[in-house]
Amino acid sequence: MAGRTGSRHAARKRALDILYEADLTGRPLATVLVKHLEADPPPPDYAVALVRGVHRHADQLDALISANSRDWKLARMPVVDRNLLRIGLFEILHNPEVPTAVAIDEAVELAKELSTDDSGRFVNGLLARVAAPPA
Repeated sequence: MAGRTGSRHAARKRALDILYEADLTGRPLATVLVKHLEADPPPPDYAVALVRGVHRHADQLDALISANSRDWKLARMPVVDRNLLRIGLFEILHNPEVPTAVAIDEAVELAKELSTDDSGRFVNGLLARVAAPPA
């Protein structure tokens, strides 16, 4: 991923790292974020905005994930998938600068890169259901 350090893709990946660490360790997200802000290099501004946005809207995001996941409880999802869904939903619902298709594509790409063989399809399906609810 060299050359993309300042990109939103890299920022999403760094936000995922922070959310993943907090989720996996059970440490408060604010504590984990501060640790990363003090790191060298600190996360990009967009990564921090994603982490703070996911934290601020956590109840809404988790409720949407639970309501739209088929046969998967939130707690049983792979940690990477759960946090990619949170990032993707935050961007779809709360960041009008990011087109829905871009938010979905980025989450799917990271799922394919970092999670299970089935994660890309799972993340795509759930985000698409939320983004385009049935008429």
